[in-house]
Amino acid sequence: MVDHLANTEINSQRIAAVENCFGASGQPLALPGRVLLGEGILTKECRKKPKPRIFFLFNDILVYGSIIINKRKYNSQHIIPLEDVTLETLPDTLQMKNRWMIKTSKKSFVVSAASLTERKEWISHLEECIKHLLSKTGRQPCREPAAPWIPDKATDICMRCTHTKFSTLTRRHHCRKCGFVVCADCSRHRFLMPRLSPKPLRVCSLCYRQLLAEEKKGAEADRGQEPIRPAAPGYEPSSDDSDKSDEDKAEQWPADTEFYTSEVSWSSFHS
Repeated sequence: MVDHLANTEINSQRIAAVENCFGASGQPLALPGRVLLGEGILTKECRKKPKPRIFFLFNDILVYGSIIINKRKYNSQHIIPLEDVTLETLPDTLQMKNRWMIKTSKKSFVVSAASLTERKEWISHLEECIKHLLSKTGRQPCREPAAPWIPDKATDICMRCTHTKFSTLTRRHHCRKCGFVVCADCSRHRFLMPRLSPKPLRVCSLCYRQLLAEEKKGAEADRGQEPIRPAAPGYEPSSDDSDKSDEDKAEQWPADTEFYTSEVSWSSFHS
């Protein structure tokens, strides 16, 4: 189907329509050989609460954005190369059903479909495109995906020290290494992780120690290379897309909710 649609007028028109919906805020999407395979609305589990997002599946990229007017206007465009994507099916929760995780080296997040059939179709098409791309390029699947952020409402207390209670004055923060919800005292450090960002990122105290140990081990293995130094503590704003202005209106998550793997329980978060 991809070969049949590539470079056809109908495919060009469909891609142009998507570009038009994103307007000047979006990047050009038309490339020789690129085919728009399908689109749909999925619910993305964001930091504050689940939100509907429009997704477009091409034969080489996955594009998603915020819905302003469905079929007419979108913004906050995100483009993900499919070669960097791996997928993981997740169990249902009380709040969300038909869930799966889209994992990449820079960002991982959870989405859910309106039905089990729709989820199967999305995953099937994604896996087929990913398999074709990897076989074509000879690349290996992403082996170290970024950690997804635990939703803010998942916990009322810091998931590291387990005693600091969040409130209007005591803010929630996210460790960029493990994705846990942590307090300011437990996330004072910054560390340079080039795979995620050219700037030092906020990490929790446990991940900071682990990263330092990994850096030291790497330096010992290659003493001729100067090790990367962690940055001094400082402010680093959240990078979660279009969630910072939302109010915390989502219902409280039960304490026994399992998030991004069926094998890791809530108690394991406090290691």
